[in-house]
Amino acid sequence: MGVSRGATIEEIGQVYEQRFANFLRTATAIADSTEEGRDAVHDAFVSAVRSRKSYRGSGSVEAWLWRTVVTSALKRRRSGRRTAATDSAPQDAIWTESPAGEYPEVRAAVAGLPERQRHVLFLRYYADLDYRTIGEILDIRIGTVGAELNAAHAALRRQLEVPAS
Repeated sequence: MGVSRGATIEEIGQVYEQRFANFLRTATAIADSTEEGRDAVHDAFVSAVRSRKSYRGSGSVEAWLWRTVVTSALKRRRSGRRTAATDSAPQDAIWTESPAGEYPEVRAAVAGLPERQRHVLFLRYYADLDYRTIGEILDIRIGTVGAELNAAHAALRRQLEVPAS
């Protein structure tokens, strides 16, 4: 058995500084709320700093942190934590920063995808991660990442087709 190398606070801080906007956009998309997304990112990094010695060195520190952020955002979404302000406010962080904000039908179609397809889509396009890193984060094979992304694209094309006149 190998010795756990742990992650340093410097490594964690560097990833936080470089990728915060991507973490926030993705966590917001998963948690379905700007406020919950921000809280999920901060909770994930606090947890990562506290448990940094548990990082085993398999995969990159960034992938390990992504897994922590995604897990935190999923917990917040599933717990249904919402404030009155969050429920009534538009979910602006992911939709107004992208062309999808102008197209509510795109937003609805993405929301209707199965959870894993949505996560692969968010991690690929909002976080700009490669298939290998997405596979590490979601604990799935690279081929499964491609298959899920392909299925998501196909479902979105079917749902968003404009009927011929």
